[in-house]
Amino acid sequence: MASPTSRPEPALSWLDSAIRVKPLQLADSWKKQQVEDALKKIHLTGAQVLRIKEVFHSEVERGIHEQPSSLQMENTYIPELPNGTEEGMFLALDLGGTNFRVILLELSNGALIRENVKRYHIREELRLGCGERLFDFLAECVSDFVRSQNLGGTRLPLGFTFSFPMIQKGLDVGILLTWTKSFNCPSVVGRDAVQMLREAINRRGDTHVEVLAVLNDTTGTLIQGAVLDKKTAIALILGTGSNACYIERADRVQHWEGQRHGEKEVIIDIEWGAFGDNGVLDFIKTDYDRKVDENSLITNSFTFEKYISGKYLGEIVRVIVVKLVEDCVLFGGTVSDALLTTGAFTTSFVSLIEQDTVGNNCENTPEILDKLGLSYNADDIAIMKYICETVSNRAALLVSICTATLLERLDRPDTTIAVDGSLYKYHPRLKSWMNKYIHLLAPEKKFKLLLAEDGSGKGAGLVAAIALRLKQRFSQT
Repeated sequence: MASPTSRPEPALSWLDSAIRVKPLQLADSWKKQQVEDALKKIHLTGAQVLRIKEVFHSEVERGIHEQPSSLQMENTYIPELPNGTEEGMFLALDLGGTNFRVILLELSNGALIRENVKRYHIREELRLGCGERLFDFLAECVSDFVRSQNLGGTRLPLGFTFSFPMIQKGLDVGILLTWTKSFNCPSVVGRDAVQMLREAINRRGDTHVEVLAVLNDTTGTLIQGAVLDKKTAIALILGTGSNACYIERADRVQHWEGQRHGEKEVIIDIEWGAFGDNGVLDFIKTDYDRKVDENSLITNSFTFEKYISGKYLGEIVRVIVVKLVEDCVLFGGTVSDALLTTGAFTTSFVSLIEQDTVGNNCENTPEILDKLGLSYNADDIAIMKYICETVSNRAALLVSICTATLLERLDRPDTTIAVDGSLYKYHPRLKSWMNKYIHLLAPEKKFKLLLAEDGSGKGAGLVAAIALRLKQRFSQT
């Protein structure tokens, strides 16, 4: 295979042209050349695309066989999807940010007939203090919610969406690896979040809530997708962060604690945000990506997420723009304090500028540049559009390469890919690029992208229903 720096093989020229963005149109040829040179390494070549595909496949294989890999390939122990027999009332607890939700779902023949939600705010001293106090607060909120629904005497199975890195040792065992976001309760690290929640609920003793399952939002999205479309077998989160999961053959999965019960399939949580943390993607890393990593909270981690997610796309654009201002290519070489501030150029700005490109107008871009305190002309606007398109296109391509690899792994004639997340919902052409590139890279596979919202809520309740069904089945054998 050609190295990333060598001349592309003639056979790859079709791929090179298929993944290229439209050329920058500028009358000033020097300026045009400067911009193209600055962005050259952000453009992936056909050879690099095929190499990424190969590397991702290798990392998946290594992870699933418990060999060193940047992919965690976590067994979720969910061996089946909703089948339309789910019946009764279930709770979901969704913990992933400063506000968390308790949700009551009532199901009849697998269909949602009632949903009640209550949100609770977690104070900073609880997010950063003693773990027992945090879980006591969660149990207090569950109790408050159950009583508000007049269900104090009702047995309620609960699915717990715990959107933090964890090692699963069973459907109802999730060992916290590390806190992320705004949480840091050191005493919880290395402990089972389910057990801590159960103990807190039992200490109160005022409800009949039974915690049956733990999952993350990505797994919940696949389950929610399966309710909307039975062909769902892959789920993606493309929001502030990014992750993917898929249905794997159980006989391929090495890591399986506890007894097997003849499972044919199981959902695998890839944790693809960390893809490349071991250096396997360094061949596409640019100086801009290194700068974004240096400015991030945790350096040398979440490598893939830093290329593709809503938390970082705007920052990649900002870093490129600052370099072009320093080179006197943009804004007459004059920078603003806002532009020099890490995180000031948000991914929502990228989506708005992309809307201008798609609509062939300039409604949003001048407004954004005004907000950032920049003086600009028509060339500056054209260059900003080109940068946002190039960075967005690379993200769409990277997501598509990995998704196409998963599609090829599945022995299915037709697969639905459930997707959720703000980046996917609000970027004006992420979906159309993904449709194009996935088809290009897995031409034999039929697929469709499906927006499946609130996997962390509805999905968790459905997983509790599946867990209850499995518990009843296993107790009879």
